[in-house]
Amino acid sequence: MKGYSAGGVLSAVVKGRGGVSVSHSKNTQDCKIVRMPPPEKVVLPMQQHIGAPCEPLVKIGDEVKVGQIIADTDKFVSAPIHSSVSGKVTAIGEVKLANGTVAKAVTIESDGEMTLFDGFEPPKVENAQDLIKAARASGLVGLGGAGFPAHVKLALMPNENIDTLIVNAAECEPYITVDYRECMENSANVIKGVVTLKKYLGFKRVVIAVEDNKPQAINLLNKQIKDIAGGDKDINIMALKSKYPQGAEKVMIQSVTGRKVPPGKLPSDVGCVLMNVASVAFIQRYIETGKPLVSRSVTVDGSAIHTPKNVRVPIGTSIQDIIDFCGGFKAEPFKIISGGPMMGAAIVGTDIPLLKQNNAILAFAEGTFKVKPERDCIRCGRCAQVCPMSLMPTLIARYAKSKEADKLTESGVMVCMECGSCAYVCPAGLPLVQHMRLAKSVIREAGAKK
Repeated sequence: MKGYSAGGVLSAVVKGRGGVSVSHSKNTQDCKIVRMPPPEKVVLPMQQHIGAPCEPLVKIGDEVKVGQIIADTDKFVSAPIHSSVSGKVTAIGEVKLANGTVAKAVTIESDGEMTLFDGFEPPKVENAQDLIKAARASGLVGLGGAGFPAHVKLALMPNENIDTLIVNAAECEPYITVDYRECMENSANVIKGVVTLKKYLGFKRVVIAVEDNKPQAINLLNKQIKDIAGGDKDINIMALKSKYPQGAEKVMIQSVTGRKVPPGKLPSDVGCVLMNVASVAFIQRYIETGKPLVSRSVTVDGSAIHTPKNVRVPIGTSIQDIIDFCGGFKAEPFKIISGGPMMGAAIVGTDIPLLKQNNAILAFAEGTFKVKPERDCIRCGRCAQVCPMSLMPTLIARYAKSKEADKLTESGVMVCMECGSCAYVCPAGLPLVQHMRLAKSVIREAGAKK
């Protein structure tokens, strides 16, 4: 990535392997983010991140305000949880999440006032440790869907030789447009956040990776680099070919830097940190205001939704309340998905709370898509051809069914990102992603018995 002038638009260093061309269906790309009024209640699960769950710091009957910390843990890989409304704690119990797991949760009945907690203020940030401490206090986790605690990602060891920050603004999944709207509506915070991270964490270069089907976002961010970052030659935009799963962590790192993240390794092992564009913008807002993560933007779309929108929602709001804010259902929903159509989770009810890492709610009427009937594998090899991790999905599926843990380990299935590209192109309609998940569980169970 040398030889480019400040604010230049770079081309991908390496063309990623595999992937599929999907219908973008970015119906809400021109819909500005609108703020939803406070719901009657929010349900805040203690597991809203990768790592250890939090424990409630409040009890039934307590009065709380927006931004007040209500749960935390002393475990490093975790993130505190803050009240997203003002009101009263009415229950502490269990709730089922979109992925089917059950977690402890705090229920808060809103008073409708959204009164801010008077105990927070902008953090004092003068060095890397201050920034990492602020990231944890903010409650930030990866807003692109992974839910990895931000402070853990930023706690860079001096000997790791990390030189590159990649800001992920690709948003390659169909329908979802909240990252695009973040670029269009909060581009100043995005670039200010980049400057802050570069200053305190010592990144030698920063690349904001955007798919090439978003020219307006590319142009606006480029302008902000010149206006806000003073044309810093080490901060650039990279236009990536519009192809799914271009936004996947390992795929993006290879496209941007040419470096491959080995199986079982992290981006830091190849000198990179990758952050979602909304996460970068939020860090800057937190440093300026001290207001923790209590709401997030979410795309609500699909053929069963009356009025598709991009909505700013208090975390913990039920999916039904969010859909009602978008006019409710205009047709009986055949399938409701938390997240995108490729990697999201199908849900059976709408009483599930929105989590920090949820970026979309999609609802489709019957007949929107042609459902492939499942048939026998015809050995066409398309699944292997499109796999960005060079796996052989049908072979893995065979080993998974026979529960051959050793062969599954040799197959490399644990590096599968469950992007769904294999299932998308399978002419036999095989549920290959489910087979990948089964294969991983077989390996875990075998390991637990040793």
